Amino acid sequence: MKTKFITAFLTAVLLTAAFTGCNTSTDSSAAPETSAAASNGEAKLEKKTFNLGHLNSTAHLLGFVAKEEGFFEEEGLDVTLTLFSSAAELSSGLENDKLDVAFIGSVPTLTFQSQGHDLTIFGGEMTNGHGYVIKPEFVEGKTDWDVSILKGRNVASVKNSVQDAELQILLKDKGIEIGEGEDKVNIVYFDSQKDAYNALQNDSIDAASAYSPYTSLAESQGYKVVYRCSEEKLLENQPCCRQVAATESLAKYPNSYTAFERALIKAYKFTQENKEQTVNDVKKYIDIEEKLINTEVYGGYGSSVPDPDKQGTVTLKNSIVELGYAEDYDIDKLYNTDIYKNALESLIKENPGDKVYAELQKHFEEFE
Repeated sequence: MKTKFITAFLTAVLLTAAFTGCNTSTDSSAAPETSAAASNGEAKLEKKTFNLGHLNSTAHLLGFVAKEEGFFEEEGLDVTLTLFSSAAELSSGLENDKLDVAFIGSVPTLTFQSQGHDLTIFGGEMTNGHGYVIKPEFVEGKTDWDVSILKGRNVASVKNSVQDAELQILLKDKGIEIGEGEDKVNIVYFDSQKDAYNALQNDSIDAASAYSPYTSLAESQGYKVVYRCSEEKLLENQPCCRQVAATESLAKYPNSYTAFERALIKAYKFTQENKEQTVNDVKKYIDIEEKLINTEVYGGYGSSVPDPDKQGTVTLKNSIVELGYAEDYDIDKLYNTDIYKNALESLIKENPGDKVYAELQKHFEEFE
């Protein structure tokens, strides 16, 4: 099984602000007509107002940059960003028509799909960016350690999350069981990453999961990093957050979703060419020190790329089925790569010499 996990995560290529409740908006006529028709291949937008749900993570920066730099507006869309605290809330928002798009972790998205939720992946948002942190007293006097340092410890995590699946994969590889005891790791589950991280303040919790930017934030507060997934062979280049929408909505508003995707692709190009302003844009949504944002976004621990990366996500699906996280199912019915393909092709047609777009096209053709 180890080989299958290695294949799963090596195949894939290319995560504390104030928390608010769900903000609903369903008027599809609020955004004025712009050059979207021309820029989007003469296609008329079926819907102009979009609600985008995200988590308190620097990994969701494509949405932040697209909003702050006016790329959504360029595409004729009026997009409202709303902060949620968990994947379950984001999924519910899509199914209740409170959201048009949500950035949701790959593992919860796959489990939701396996449970019969009619949600479709149509793009990517982040690769890697997770880890675990531990209180400094447990590594005192040590210069090197791995996941084995968690044996005999109470570890806060989030059920049905990428972080939890990754930890279980690493523990299985080391032959470490989950449960109470000196030679086991006791995982204590919380409803959200925020809750799991805050649990470190309790004497009963020794370590905690951490997605971007919690890992850097934890380091700045004196905690020690147990591991970052980008540095683990079993977890390299793991597809994390995906762009998700209700399947019915994608079928009903294809031009609008293509315009949305064009904006995110433009945002990705901006992040590659304007690092300082990208950090400033992210800080408007994730209010932590700029140096911590820079570490999470440009430190090599994770990357935010809009490619749907279907091959990597399908392989990840097969891995979590083996792990017991989800029942097997036909993912092809709930994966749409045409939105991204059409959006990228239209941008390349408008910018034939652009190197960033050319690199995205090369990757898409190889890993669709």
